[in-house]
This record gives sequence, C-alpha cells and structure tokens, in this order.
Amino acid sequence: MKNTIKSCVPIAFSILIFAGCTAQKKEKNIILKNTSNLELSQKAISIKRTELAIKDVTTNFPILISKKDTIAAQVNDLDGDGKWDELFFVTDFAPNESKTVELKWSETDPKFPIKTSVRFGKREGEKLPVRPATEEVLMASQVHKKLGYQKYQTDGPTWENDKVGFRHYLDGRNSKDVFGKKIPAITPENVGINSKGAVEDNYHVMYDWGRDIFPVGNSAGLGGFALLVDNTINRLGIITNDTLNNIEKTTFKIVSEGPVNSILSYTYHNWKASANKYQAQETTSIWPGMYGYKNTISLKGLKGNETLLVAFSNLNNQNPLQVIDAGDFVCFIQHDKLTYERQWILGTAVIVPKDVYKGYIEAPKTGQLTDSYLIKLGVKNDQKVSYYPIAAWELSADKNFKDSVYFTNYVKTLAKQLSAKIKVEVK
Repeated sequence: MKNTIKSCVPIAFSILIFAGCTAQKKEKNIILKNTSNLELSQKAISIKRTELAIKDVTTNFPILISKKDTIAAQVNDLDGDGKWDELFFVTDFAPNESKTVELKWSETDPKFPIKTSVRFGKREGEKLPVRPATEEVLMASQVHKKLGYQKYQTDGPTWENDKVGFRHYLDGRNSKDVFGKKIPAITPENVGINSKGAVEDNYHVMYDWGRDIFPVGNSAGLGGFALLVDNTINRLGIITNDTLNNIEKTTFKIVSEGPVNSILSYTYHNWKASANKYQAQETTSIWPGMYGYKNTISLKGLKGNETLLVAFSNLNNQNPLQVIDAGDFVCFIQHDKLTYERQWILGTAVIVPKDVYKGYIEAPKTGQLTDSYLIKLGVKNDQKVSYYPIAAWELSADKNFKDSVYFTNYVKTLAKQLSAKIKVEVK
C-alpha cells in the first residue's frame, strides 16, 4: 500500500547510467565548497532550478556524478505546479573541501536505495477499509471523538528515514510522536491497519523493525507547536476528548516522497488562539543520516503580542534539562527512560535557531497542553522559522545512544554541522 506521489529522482550506480543519459539538456558542473572546518556527514544540499538556469522541467531525470561515483538525488515540486523547483541531495564533505559534481540527465527514472518515506492512509467510514492517500482536508467538526472512530492509519501521516520515524496526529491533536527503528529499512506499509484494512493500534508492540516508543499524553510531543498570546498558552488543536477543533480547516499534503527527501505540508486555516484567528503553515522535511527532521513554521495574523512556542515533551523525564549553545543554534536536550513505562533509554532534543530564541517556560500540569517545556521563539508575520526535533533510541542501529554524554555530543555536533554553510557555484 505505497503512496504513488513521487516528485523525485531515483537510480543505481554510475556504471548503469550513461546508456540512459541524453544531451537534450546542457550538462553542467556544480562546485560545492564546505566553508567550515568541520567534517560534514550527509549534508543536505538544495539547489533551486533558477540557479541551474534550466527551462525544460517536465522531462528527464538529473544524475549527479562525483569522481565516477553517483550521488543519489531527486527533484522536488514544492509549489505543486507540476514543475520541479529544487534539486535535492545529501553528500559528505571533509573540512574546507571543494568538490565538483557533474550534472547529467537521464531519460529513464533512476532507482536509488529508498532512505526516506511517507505513509498516509485514511478511511471515509467506520466500516470502510483504509486506502492510501496523498492529501486531506479536515474540518473543525471532523475530529475523531466527534466521528466516533479513528479515520487515519497511525492517527495521521508517518515519515521516516534510515534512522528513525515520526508521526503527526492529524486527527485534531497535532502532536508529534516517535517510532524507534532498530534497522535502516523502511517500515512496513501496513503499520496501523489489520489484514482487513481497518485501523488498528498494532505498533505499540515490538517488531523486527521497532515500535512506537514515545508517550505523548496531552503534550504536543516532540516538535509540535503552540502560540503564546500575552501570557496565555494556546494549543494548536485539541486533546483526545474534545469534539470541536479550534482550527476551522486543516489541509495536509504529501509534497514529495523520494529516496533522499520526503516533505509534508500542513496549512491551518483560522486557528482560534485567545481572541484572534491566525493562519499557520507547517512544512516537515526529512533526509537520510540524521536522527531527526526539519520543521518549518510561518504565521499570519500576528498582532505583535505573540510568541511561537515549540513543544518539547518531558513525560517520564527525571534528569536535568540541558540547554546548550552550538553553532547557530540552541540545543534543548533530555536523556532518560523517556519511553512507555520507562522501559528504554531515549535521547530527545530540539535544536532551535539562536537568532530568534527567547527563553523557555514549562507547561502547566493541567489543561490543553501539559507535560512539556515550551521553547519561546520570536517571529514576525510570514517569517519562516526552522527547527530540528531529534530522537535517538538505545535500540537503534547506534547502541551508543544509551550513554547520555554520547547523545549530548551527537546533538551538539549535529547543530554545528547544520550551521555549516555550503557555497554553491554552477558552471
């Protein structure tokens, strides 16, 4: 039950590629310069089509060659107009390294190893089976408590890479949950449904691939968000027993699903917070190699007395919170038995941009949003703010995450790597 939306490239190795390449488009060289003295592993690179000066965008697939090796890459149509907008790939850099990458074109769709994925399924009635989907519109009265049944597979979309998985409670709660992965393979498509296609909570038990490990409760999970208006905390959405959303309409779309990048988009129309209504846009992006994802938020309707709150669940945490500067970011770090019934050690973190960081508060013990640290970010109308939620389980491929010092060093190093700038020159 695989989603079919693929605004991306996929293939194998360069030895197989050249027979499928074409001279319809002029080949280009892309010079990439690591401007930092850091070693960078699987650094994400996005190059806009306008930078590449390519006009014909409807046919052929890009192939990237570096020293006779092929770099897995894809193109993403970010605005949904049927034309790709960016070339996306990840690659490694030595400190201060410059590398030249040849951009070629293939008439055949390449097939790179799949290292990111999105899964989204829904049903239109309680007795109907779940079907794969790529988009959804949810009105305020269509939340699962009012419907009387759960409409969505895994309560909403899941996204993952070769390290970790996450899910978003699209049913009105808008929390972010964590799937611990023991292996790099993509999780099965039937997670969250039974053999008859009915929604079923079958992911809170251990499988070869892993399981859902993270308790959310009335928090917004790992990386959800809220709005502080004056001194009032306003949750984006509702909690389990509410029957009417505070968001008039939620639209969701899988923007891209590919071997090295998957992107999800949410638009929250007329979100009622305090006495105002706001328009919020959220974009989630994941790529290989990182125990986390990138989340980007923008808001409209701000009056000047609001602060964006990024939620960082502290359920089951009994250790001190660490707040550490690293590169261009501030890192919030927890390491404890943060999993269900405190069964396993899990490190969680949120990496936020230093230039908009305004401190943090702790959520109240009762109410619509609890069990969290709330990280305060100063934002303006239409300003995009990106942050990175991180989750590393002791049973993941890297067993060193059982150690708190190791996890802290991982987060700090990642923040510095994310701060590193790559200079791009197209010839």
